[in-house]
Amino acid sequence: MSDDQTELEPVAADETAEQDPFNELLAEIAGLKDQALRYAAEAENTRRRAEREVNDARAYAISKFAKDLLGVSDNLARALDHAPRDSEDSATKNLVVGLEMVQKELLAAFERNGLKAIAPAPGEKFDPHQHQAMMEQTSADFAPGAIVRVLQTGYELFGRVVRPAMAIVAAKDSTGAAAAKAGEDASAA
Repeated sequence: MSDDQTELEPVAADETAEQDPFNELLAEIAGLKDQALRYAAEAENTRRRAEREVNDARAYAISKFAKDLLGVSDNLARALDHAPRDSEDSATKNLVVGLEMVQKELLAAFERNGLKAIAPAPGEKFDPHQHQAMMEQTSADFAPGAIVRVLQTGYELFGRVVRPAMAIVAAKDSTGAAAAKAGEDASAA
């Protein structure tokens, strides 16, 4: 035998009996350590989940209130649309200025609290997740499936739609400028 190789000596029964409880204790310690790590990880996951749920509840608790205020905002906008701006009466002028200030402050409060307007531009593609088609209309100006006109602005709260934007959408048989351009691009290719 070489010097690197040592001959294994038989272990006496007394030494095996002493090492078995030691090995058992080491195995038990390893198992308990693993179990403690699992419990710690589960506790951390539970804490994170609870924190996320509290944040979601806090963020969306105002959604019903915000939705109720949207009607107020719409009525205020309608009042301003029909306000006599060219009136000679100073009381009427002051009323219009006051209404504009209230609307500005209401929209700023919406923005500060995460309520953002969904106001698609005419010609923008209809998105059923953010828009609600109130009707279809044939259009020579817009491609099929494009928004022709917005009837009512929509709103979203932290990425969740509170009220979709209500719009008129170009019908499938529309021959809008964008549809004609798409046809030209297809024939050129």
